[in-house]
Amino acid sequence: GISILCFFLGNPLTETPRDMEYITRTVANPDPFFYVFAICFPAFTGMTAGVGLSGDLKRPKKSIPLGTLSATLCGMVIYLLLAFKLGYCAEPDALAGDQLIMSRISVWGPIIPIGLACATFSSAVGSIMVAPRTLQAIGSDELLSPGVNRWLSAGRGASSEPFNASVVACLIALVFVAAGDVNSVAEIISMFFMLTYGSICLISFLEHFAADPSYRPTFNSRWYISLLGALACFWLMFKMNGLYAFFSLVIMVGIYLLISFTNPEKAGMAAIFQGVIFQLSRKLQIFLQNAQHGPGELNWRPSVVCISENTFKRTSAMEILRWMSHHYGFGTYIHFHRGYLSKATKAEADALMERLIRLARAGHSRVFVDTMVSPSETSAISQVIQLPGVSGHENNGLLLEFSKVHPEDLDTVVSNAPLIVANQLDLYVLGSSERKFGYHREIHIWITRQDEENANLMILLGYILLGDPEWSHGMVKIFATYPESRLGEEESRLRKQIRAGRLPISQHNIRMIAQTEQTDIRDLVNHHSQDADLVILGFRYELLKHVGKELFLGFDEVGDILFVRASGQKMLATEKEMGELTQTLGEEELGRALDEGKPT
Repeated sequence: GISILCFFLGNPLTETPRDMEYITRTVANPDPFFYVFAICFPAFTGMTAGVGLSGDLKRPKKSIPLGTLSATLCGMVIYLLLAFKLGYCAEPDALAGDQLIMSRISVWGPIIPIGLACATFSSAVGSIMVAPRTLQAIGSDELLSPGVNRWLSAGRGASSEPFNASVVACLIALVFVAAGDVNSVAEIISMFFMLTYGSICLISFLEHFAADPSYRPTFNSRWYISLLGALACFWLMFKMNGLYAFFSLVIMVGIYLLISFTNPEKAGMAAIFQGVIFQLSRKLQIFLQNAQHGPGELNWRPSVVCISENTFKRTSAMEILRWMSHHYGFGTYIHFHRGYLSKATKAEADALMERLIRLARAGHSRVFVDTMVSPSETSAISQVIQLPGVSGHENNGLLLEFSKVHPEDLDTVVSNAPLIVANQLDLYVLGSSERKFGYHREIHIWITRQDEENANLMILLGYILLGDPEWSHGMVKIFATYPESRLGEEESRLRKQIRAGRLPISQHNIRMIAQTEQTDIRDLVNHHSQDADLVILGFRYELLKHVGKELFLGFDEVGDILFVRASGQKMLATEKEMGELTQTLGEEELGRALDEGKPT
């Protein structure tokens, strides 16, 4: 303080009158601002010394915020006044060429080196007190391996002075001192200070955003101040030295990963990010709900719920739901646990939930999984129908499954179909076989004259399933059966609709089959699709009411088969797109293009 006072009482080195232009004067070929800033920045860092000595403070909750803010404001004022005083009292060349020019300006020159020595010694003592205590605290919190923790946390004397940690801190300091280049050392030190401040600000912002009730700081700040501080710190790091900044971040991430590996139970950052994701998901779901004015037929995407009691016996339902939700859609898988809700059944459901999560994780599934305790399939399905979509998008389909070898579960499908249809959901019924979708090469879609309302949904499903990596080498084949008198008309319409919808289905993979009154669709499917990896076939609810579960039986020659009943017509292309395609090609050219597989 005395040296600063003596400096401010000093006189300019020249008698030349000074004007305000001295503020903007500079030397020839000056160093970049951020290079100088990186060298000077360690001088500003003493303002947070109290944080490292919080254990020695009487009232740290009050002293740390007050001391930090006071030191910051006082330091800013003093450094600004020093800059103005130096600029007023000496020429830029003199300031750049004389490192002890403050002694020449001061009323008593020797006080400046003495003050600098005291400040340097004080800073060194502060660092040598804070760093070992920080290392000792890391060991006490058992953040590293057990042996390192015991050695670092060991103390001497009644106050447990961190002797071992001091040895480590001194060795690190000696390594940097031995580097010799003071400017480079200052840059490196600035990086880690900036990284510390930026990380603190970032964690503060994330805690604000996560809105964790357990985060109750005694000194409240604003989220935007924390965000601005974090962005400013990381921006300054890369402006000062991009290479040093990159390696500093790598070291920080490496230390964090090491701590996470040695202490998997300490999930501090994981808990913060979980809170952030929770809040972000909540806000997005509310936004989607407010923006949803009704299902768009053209912009339809599957949001399917599957409920099954046989999760751990047959995985086909979860597989096809995973493919549906990999890229284009959303999937929710509910494991049905039969019984009345009680403490015992709740514990059983929790154990099943852990198995379900492991199963989903093993398959890299993007499906949301859960369990449901209910006394019957009907009550469980009625609850599932009312579930809100986890994505913010309303559920629009329900998937049930049965084994083709033991089709007893079809009774559940038939008895609950009226409930599903009444709630205007698309109904999917998967018949699982021992082939388990074969080689994921061919999807056969069957369109008949009795279920044309299901055609677009089945074609869209085929396209969506091909979006999963397991079907990356797969293809869709379409088989359409109509009376011979309508074959040409329906073929032209189907091909035109697929082309207008820009679906990646080859024109050569569309096959029209003449159907007579004696033709049984089962015979056609068993004959043409016996090597298909998945068959998709539509059905009408009216026919299901009439014939019951027999509707799903008799397809013994094929593997897995997905029966589809659409709640409403889905659009592959708008009427405008269909009209533009017709106008562009012309009717005759369109016919030739369709025959030749000519792309549009």
